[in-house]
Amino acid sequence: MKIHPTAIVEDGAQLADDVEVGPYALIGPEVVIGPGCRIQAHAVITSKATIGERNLIGYGAIIGAAPQDLAHNDSIVSEVRIGDGNTIREYVTMHRGSKEGTATTIGNDCFIMGGCHFAHNVRIGNRVILANNSLFAGYASVDDNVVTGGGSVFHQFMRIGKNVMTRGGTRFSKDIPPYCLGDERKIAGLNVVGLRRAGFKPETRKEIRRAFDLIYRSGLNVTQALAESAGMEWGPEARVFLDFIRESRRGICGFKGGSSDDEND
Repeated sequence: MKIHPTAIVEDGAQLADDVEVGPYALIGPEVVIGPGCRIQAHAVITSKATIGERNLIGYGAIIGAAPQDLAHNDSIVSEVRIGDGNTIREYVTMHRGSKEGTATTIGNDCFIMGGCHFAHNVRIGNRVILANNSLFAGYASVDDNVVTGGGSVFHQFMRIGKNVMTRGGTRFSKDIPPYCLGDERKIAGLNVVGLRRAGFKPETRKEIRRAFDLIYRSGLNVTQALAESAGMEWGPEARVFLDFIRESRRGICGFKGGSSDDEND
């Protein structure tokens, strides 16, 4: 274990033998850090934070601090849980859950760039890429393989479906369905380039487009389009798209119109 002499690791903290801790880092007594992790200078990891294997915690990052929630009090026991293989860059703030026994959770193999903020009870999936200063309010949920542009802002309780990409500097208050491009509170089309890179076959992309067109371009409202979809045959990927919309509590982002995605995919 390589712990810089200026770092503070409080009694009770559990660190794997090969964990590296940089200058002036602070690790609290209830923290658990797995093998292969590097904690860089001035990082603070506190409260009940559990960090898996092979994670980088960047300079000045704050993991496990109390949430910025007026309903929270310090007697509440809550957590931050981080999976394996994540890069969490400098000055990321990741707050623990605001209610007893709850957690903010990060999956595996995510790349979280500098200045991102995760309020209480945020859930991030696997292989997610978040550009600088992406901000997630309480209970926001992000599914696998999402990419956000820098400075994107996401409302509390909203959900972002798998394989979504959002433009930088944009705001969202309703759910973004899977496979879509997000652009300032609206959907700009399908994330066709992202689907190709993820290995979706042409016939699968075509069926996803058919589902997208039914929801956004058929002239039906969402309830009518979902009813129409119930009598149609769909593969598993298209069903993910339709089920997400069916289960949405906040409602989904509307369609921006035009053809910013690849209509000939």
